[in-house]
Amino acid sequence: MTEQSEAKESGTKTKVYFGTDGIRGTANAFPLEPFFLVRLGRAIAERFKGEQGHRQRILIGKDTRLSGYMIETSIAAGITAQGGTVMLVGPLPTAGVAYLTKSMRADAGVMISASHNSFDDNGIKLFGSDGYKLPDAVELELENLIDRFNGVAEGVASAEVGKAQRIDDAVGRYTVFLKSCFPRELTLEGMRIGVDCANGAAYVVAPQTFAELGAEVVVRGASPNGRNINAGFGSLYPEVMSELILEQNLDIGVSLDGDADRAILVDEKGRVLDGDAVLAICALDLKQRGMLPGDAVVSTVMSNLGLSRFLSENKIALHRTAVGDRYVLEEMLERNVILGGEQSGHTIFSQYSTAGDGILTALMVLSIMGRSGKRLSELVGGFQKYPQSLVNVEVATKPDLESIDPIRVVIESKERELGNAGRILVRYSGTENKARVMVECEDEVTCNQHAREVAEVIEREIGGSV
Repeated sequence: MTEQSEAKESGTKTKVYFGTDGIRGTANAFPLEPFFLVRLGRAIAERFKGEQGHRQRILIGKDTRLSGYMIETSIAAGITAQGGTVMLVGPLPTAGVAYLTKSMRADAGVMISASHNSFDDNGIKLFGSDGYKLPDAVELELENLIDRFNGVAEGVASAEVGKAQRIDDAVGRYTVFLKSCFPRELTLEGMRIGVDCANGAAYVVAPQTFAELGAEVVVRGASPNGRNINAGFGSLYPEVMSELILEQNLDIGVSLDGDADRAILVDEKGRVLDGDAVLAICALDLKQRGMLPGDAVVSTVMSNLGLSRFLSENKIALHRTAVGDRYVLEEMLERNVILGGEQSGHTIFSQYSTAGDGILTALMVLSIMGRSGKRLSELVGGFQKYPQSLVNVEVATKPDLESIDPIRVVIESKERELGNAGRILVRYSGTENKARVMVECEDEVTCNQHAREVAEVIEREIGGSV
């Protein structure tokens, strides 16, 4: 099975600056350098211009990367040059920016973050006034405006220049929202929770939320210095939480990434639970309580075969999408599904949020533990994850994989060998020049062997290195 990279097109023009999840790159290099970012700010203000004299109000949040100051200031300069008002909320999770954009009735929201990447990268995610990420068509409109503003001064008159203001209570507002999602009849009193904030955007709001709900919180990765985001802490390093759980006899561990839109959980035995396990737990709970519309959930083509089989056994349908939480959410809205997510830890509860939210995910699982009286290891007991092998192949170009006979033949051969006992997926990365080969089956050795053999054919036919 092959999955070609998603076509990033609207009309006849292909997007250049925006990728599958906003704009991302190395900080202070194009496009994340001041001259381009001022143009982006002007484009945002122009696209979301208010009507009948209303000044456009654009909310900007960020994670803790050093480059966030430069990017925030540059975008704000462009917005104010076009007469817009900027609301600066400072470090806040991506989902928090989406929530405040809607609740504060901003015309658009900007989140400055490169998620789980190292500090020298950064990125920009944009939200509409409804708190949802912008569709491809609007991103293309922004690109056209960015190009229009290249070297052209079209700002407002000096008397109409906008202003920037800081929203000092943003963390408090978001904390109140998160607590409102946790059932009022439950409490976290008596719970000992480990939280790894990855030295990122949630370093204040995550510990504060759990503590205000009554938990004893043991915190790691909550001392950001601008350069240590995701460095040895967070969702990429769940072993930090596993060790902490065992050392301090905690009930549950929550490992967040740099912008806290994903969470990897760890049970009281130190075992790591990825996004598939969380989907299994939450889907079954909602189904049992009669609160799962259509008895269905949405995940991506990367979700484990074990999730598909677990859901099928419990008469829950699984709808798969391309990789990316925006595609998961689009499918959820189209099918009226309230639960979706990715293996990487993005989980979306659409009745509460318009984006993946790691803190909310932990609260939802904690509420299931509270209602059931079960420990996390008991809740996940019925979910069996299949061995999965993933091999990346660097490629110079991205031709249609199915059009290359040797690649198509080896994939079909492996699919016949696996039959119903496994699956194979070959796709291009949406953000890197890589082909990704994923194989799942009941035996780890077989998985590794099949993945390596397919990767070697791709390397030989397209070029690059394994």
